[in-house]
Amino acid sequence: MGRTKGWIMQDFGGAKLILFIGERIVVLRRDHKPGIPWPGRLDLPGGGRERLESPEHCVLRETHEEIGLRLGAHDLIWRDRFHRGVFFAAHLPIEAEQRIVFGSEGQGWSLMEPQLYATHPEAIPHFAEMVRRYLNQKPV
Repeated sequence: MGRTKGWIMQDFGGAKLILFIGERIVVLRRDHKPGIPWPGRLDLPGGGRERLESPEHCVLRETHEEIGLRLGAHDLIWRDRFHRGVFFAAHLPIEAEQRIVFGSEGQGWSLMEPQLYATHPEAIPHFAEMVRRYLNQKPV
């Protein structure tokens, strides 16, 4: 996995997943609700930590809630940290697209080329940075 030295795993606020379905990543369109950070922007699956859950449990729970896919910790092939957020990456076959069931948060989902997300003006900037980091460190 990515860099982990010096992490205090209790000190994180949430987790996000760069989820590849084939060669593209899952991207969510955020709601326009009052008080929501980055309203209407392009998001990645994941969200805020609940109670004392681990970063892995947080990202797996949130991914299931948001797009209906159940992944395991073994699917998480990379991780890195950005401030109080933990980012992961996973790769699923193209057939997994048929199993996506959009949840109740956000305006919708799509698959996007990761390079496009990494430079898209509507992407959440620090999420786009993490996609760029992953693409630069991507395991062979």
